[in-house]
Formats: sequence, structure tokens, C-alpha cells
Amino acid sequence: MSSDSPPPYFNLSPDRALAALSEPEGTEGFATIAQACRAGRDDLAGRGLSEGGARKLRLFSTWEITKYLIPVAPAHFRRVLRQNPDLPQGRTETEGGAKWFTFEEVLRLRAHFAAEGSKAKNYLPYRPEGLPAKIVAVANFKGGVGKTSTCAHLAMSAALDGYKVLMVDLDSQGSMTSIFGGRIEDEWSTVFPLLARHYATHLRGENQRRLDRGEAPLPLDEPLSEALGIAAGDVIRPTHWPNIDLIGAQLNLYWAEFQIPVWRMQSRGWKLWDALGDALEADGVLDGYDLIFLDTPPALGYLTINGLAAADILLVPLGASFLEFDSTGRFFDMLHSTFSSIEESENIAARALGREELVFEWDAVRALITRYDGAQQAEMAALIQAYMGQRLSPHRQDFTALIGQAGESVNGIYEADYRDFNRDTYARGRATFDQTYAAFKELLIGIWRRDEQAAKRAAESAA
Repeated sequence: MSSDSPPPYFNLSPDRALAALSEPEGTEGFATIAQACRAGRDDLAGRGLSEGGARKLRLFSTWEITKYLIPVAPAHFRRVLRQNPDLPQGRTETEGGAKWFTFEEVLRLRAHFAAEGSKAKNYLPYRPEGLPAKIVAVANFKGGVGKTSTCAHLAMSAALDGYKVLMVDLDSQGSMTSIFGGRIEDEWSTVFPLLARHYATHLRGENQRRLDRGEAPLPLDEPLSEALGIAAGDVIRPTHWPNIDLIGAQLNLYWAEFQIPVWRMQSRGWKLWDALGDALEADGVLDGYDLIFLDTPPALGYLTINGLAAADILLVPLGASFLEFDSTGRFFDMLHSTFSSIEESENIAARALGREELVFEWDAVRALITRYDGAQQAEMAALIQAYMGQRLSPHRQDFTALIGQAGESVNGIYEADYRDFNRDTYARGRATFDQTYAAFKELLIGIWRRDEQAAKRAAESAA
């Protein structure tokens, strides 16, 4: 359209618009659209499936392993393989071509180098013994800020680094579940039964107290009775990553947003915000993993409150724009109002009874600029940094063409095969996520070292 042409919304024909119009839609139309989306989603997800119908993680080359995964020179890596024929030897696609390994084989090789290699190198990531897993919640109620993408790629980065990871999808949209190939039939395969069990356990104790006082017990219905027999291990599923497991989500999980306040009204003594964290701890999940990532819904509902209350670390992605900065500020304002209100409400009774007061605390809270365009957003990003200070990560997660392609597909960047691009394009594309993970890992290991030193001082004091 030339500069002197009229805008496209001038001179539209009502008759032509009518001819292009479809018939009015009824509620059945929603089912038709949903079915079409379901078929398309299955088709797209299926492009990463193995012959058996399960997602399959790609292979990793010698170049990739020695550059990104195991800190050794390629020649030394090949020499160690020749000297240890019992180790995975990889496979080649052409005579004399590069060797490729499954990620399970990479983990075996990393364990070998950790046991037999130079003690000056960190083949395994830092993880203090005897301390529980760290729970990381990624949250913001502003959509489109890269929340799920950031959470997924941090989980994949940590897995590639050697940590054992659990993903917990708290968003009923189930995007994280799709990324990791989860197939969730109903809400009983999500976190919902864990929350229900927490309430049912509280209700059972409350009913005993009511009976002791000669009062009628509150009803423990069939779903709550069923939930009492469900543990975290019953809803945790393996993924196509050998060291990433998943508690998935699907649309029916949204029912929890309506059910939780009903339970709270029935029994005001139930600490709903503790349900998820208590369930994971009670079932030994914190001992079975190094990191637990929670992908929260884009709203400050009851599921998000559970995720944030359970978390040790809170990450808040945002874009470098006025609207996203403004929205994120309001999000933190809501967090303050919500959690300070819970504290005040609980502590009125605690002070009256001489009990320890409730204080929510996080090891760290960090905002992270995502989808960053340095050519357009440098001034705004610097302004946000000036106002937020240390609470904003100094690393800005760039937006590149490779990130765009990964974000539009069911695969993450770390699942992309660099042969579909070239080594340089791949290296540039993943570099920004590597840097994001490096900033997160520095935060994580600093927290773990602080905990380790505190535990040591406590043990010395007790001795």
C-alpha cells in the first residue's frame, strides 16, 4: 500500500463483509474448535515422538559434550573412551563421522570423569550433602513474559548440568506439561490430590477434636477419602529427559481454584498455603531431587499462593517495557498484600496463645528481563535496573531467531539439533539461556553454601 493510499478500514463493503461471514456459533462450536486444536497439538507434539509414541530426547555429539557438558578437551575425551571400552562409545552415522551419545550415556560419562578425572575440575555441580532440594517458583501475572519458557529452559539447563530435577506444572493450561510430553487424563494426576490430602488430613484431625468436645464431625466425602491414599510418587511421571520428572497439569486442575476456598470456609484452621510444600516434604520429594521448579498460573490464585509459599527462590520474568514493568510492580504489590495479610491473620492468634509467629521468607527473590532487544530496549532496561537494583538480575535474556523458533514449537532450545542450523548459529542462540542459567546457578550455589555454613555452625553449637 502506497503512502497516499487510504487506510484499509475505509470504504469497506457491508455486503462483501456479509458474504465472508460464517453462521452464528453455538456452544457446540467450542467443542469443534477444541477438537481441531487437540488434533493439531497432537500432530505437532508427535513430530518429536519415537516409534513407540513417547517423546525422545535427541543425541549429543562429541563436540557438544566437550563444549557444554563435560569440561575436557575433545582429544582427551576420545582417548578416555579408547582406554575404557566398557564406557559408552557412541554411534556414528557415517564411516569415520562424529560420534553421538544419548543423554543417559552422557550422564554415565560424566560420573566416570567425576570419579577418575582431574580433581581440579567440577564435573558434577555443587550440591551440599544432607540438605533438601531447593524449590524454585517462576511467577508473574502478566502473560507473554516468557514465564513457562524460562522455567522450562532453566530446568533443562540444570538437567544438562547434572542436577536431578522435578517439574511441577501448576498452570491448568498445561504448557509446561506439553513441553515435557506429559499426557494427563484428569485432575487426579496433577497436584490436586496432594492438596486434597493435606486438607483431608487436617479435617481428620479436626474431626477428632470435635468428637472430643462432643460436637458433630465435618463430612469427609469420597474424593477426600480417596486423596488420603495418594502420595506424590503416584502423580510424578518420568519424561524423555532421564533426570527430569514431571507432575503435570491439565484443564481440570483449575477446579482447585474453586475447591480450595470451599475447604477453607469449612475449616478455617486449615493452612491452605502450606498444602503443596508440606505434601512434597512429607512424601520425601525434597530428598529425591536437587531442584524442583514450579510453573505457576498467570494469576495470583490459590495455586500460585501454594507455589510461592512452598518456594525457596522466586523468579519473576518481565519484558523491558513500561507496561510490563508497571504490571510487575503491581504483582509485587499484590504479593505483599496477600502474604502480609496471611501473616497478620495467623499471628493475631499466635500472639494471644504465645506461639511462634508465622513469617514467610524466601532465600532470594529475583526479577529477570526476558525477550530482550538491546537495540530497542536498552534505555528502558537500564531504567528498570536502576529502580529494582540487586533484585533484578543483571543478565538480560536476549530474543533471537533461534529462541523464537524454539518458543513456537513444542521443543526447547536445548532439544534443538544444531545440525538444523549450524554450530555458530546454535551457539549464539543458546548463549543467552546459558547466561540466564549461569546467573541462576550462582544464586543457587550461594544460597546452598549459606545453608551449609549455617548447618555447620548449628552442629558445632550443639556439640
